[in-house]
Amino acid sequence: MPLPSALSSFRRTAALGAMAIMLSACATSAPTSAEVDLLIRGGTIYDGSDRAPFIGDVAIRGDTIVEVGDLRRLSAARVVDAQGMIVAPGLIDPHTHADGFLRSSDPAQRVNPAWLNQAVTTVVIGVDGAGTPDVASDARRIEASGVGTNFVSLIGFGAVRQRVLGQAARAPEPAELAAMQKLVARGMCEGAAGFSAGLFYAPQSFATTDEVVAVAREAAVRGGLYDTHQRDESSYTIGLLGSVREAIAIGRAAGMPVHFAHLKALGVDVHGQAGAVIAEIDAARRAGMQVTADQYPWLASGSSLDASLLPRWAVDGGAPALLARLDDDATHARIRDEMAENLRRRGGAASLLLIAQGFPWTGQTLAAVADGWGLDPRDAALRIIRHSLEAADEKQRGRGTAVASFNMAQADVDLLMQQPWMVTSSDGSDGHPRMYASFPEKYQRYVRDRKVVSLAAFIRQSTGRPADIYRLDRRGYLRPGYFADVAVIDPDGFAPRADYMNPRELSVGVRKLYVNGTLAVDDSRATGATAGRALLRPVPATGCPVVD
Repeated sequence: MPLPSALSSFRRTAALGAMAIMLSACATSAPTSAEVDLLIRGGTIYDGSDRAPFIGDVAIRGDTIVEVGDLRRLSAARVVDAQGMIVAPGLIDPHTHADGFLRSSDPAQRVNPAWLNQAVTTVVIGVDGAGTPDVASDARRIEASGVGTNFVSLIGFGAVRQRVLGQAARAPEPAELAAMQKLVARGMCEGAAGFSAGLFYAPQSFATTDEVVAVAREAAVRGGLYDTHQRDESSYTIGLLGSVREAIAIGRAAGMPVHFAHLKALGVDVHGQAGAVIAEIDAARRAGMQVTADQYPWLASGSSLDASLLPRWAVDGGAPALLARLDDDATHARIRDEMAENLRRRGGAASLLLIAQGFPWTGQTLAAVADGWGLDPRDAALRIIRHSLEAADEKQRGRGTAVASFNMAQADVDLLMQQPWMVTSSDGSDGHPRMYASFPEKYQRYVRDRKVVSLAAFIRQSTGRPADIYRLDRRGYLRPGYFADVAVIDPDGFAPRADYMNPRELSVGVRKLYVNGTLAVDDSRATGATAGRALLRPVPATGCPVVD
């Protein structure tokens, strides 16, 4: 009986060992010495490029790969037998909320086990417009504290706008716009990879397209990309297609690459529009723009009740203003009325699973909670939101509203995943299994079970391609001279353990994981090593302003 195609292909690859070794030897370069620190021997190598996999060895000295190919002549201080294993570059997650792990006061959390156990060695932070303008000092603090993964920093439009304008729903004055531009310029000069925005979220949602362009241009002239949680992934404001066009227009006007974060067609109104989204992106690429996207392999997004259901005007001014509006009967009634349409877009109260941990409603749908309380789902949502805003315990304040929103169509997810400009991400946020399980989930469900993409495509989408998008220096590929971020993965054992009810279960199947040549995972267990580095870009040639 034939094996499933992904495994069958893998076994066939392993059987072609001798031929592949001869082919692989053509692209290698010899180390300066016959002795190396580590030799990963006999694995099936996916080097991060479009090159076909081959059987071979990887030699490492210090933090650097020195040779890839048939290395039987070499001796090593340590040898790892990787026969039957996938050997690949450490995976790169281009959209994460790993900031909480990396900045934790708990050393065990700073190791970043949620990502290490997925074979991820590099994470991008500062996404959705949240990245601090103080890029250099923030990166120094994180790196000095000792972290398990490398990290790439983005400077965020939201953080910049709040520093200058607060939560105000207004356009900036000329001096305020200039202040935002200087903050972005400084952040780029301090090593940010680009400029992130989350135009769906207040107060960023209050900005016009022209304002975004004016601020983003400061990143563009310093070599940055525009990384966007676009204004509308559904039908909230300008619609999914209108939002895709806006993001491309921002990149075109600012003169910079555009990268769509967690690209999706969210909600019943836009199911089936993935093809039209692809057409817009392909047209921009044909016109010479660099346009790419990332995607997580889940049918449920992760959000909050307030972001999902409240009208944007209701959160103008932040939590105090929202509470004041809820205390006013007329305004409360208006908010409640407008929530009905947002709830419909999301597929109804039964499609919203409450996932914030440690609350009476944890693990229930909004529909079930509302039924248990004898309330309309909108009133139940407002009760939870108010509880979150008024919590006496500051650690609980602002929590409790997290939801997994089951709002995507499988056909859209599949089609987007197959595009040549798509890469894998987690959008990892607490309470959703995507934080702990996105990469093995994609491998299991979309490579092995459903065969939506090949194993080679999965590796490419998770290594070399994101490294190219973010212009990472000597990362994402198994090549001589590149940093030794290397994963040895069990093709039969790489699997998620987290689910929506148990979102914090570590994934399994990573036999060995090296971060800058240091063993970070050994048989699915983090070693506690903190070899991660801040991957800051060199100072650009364009002038770098001083910001008071």
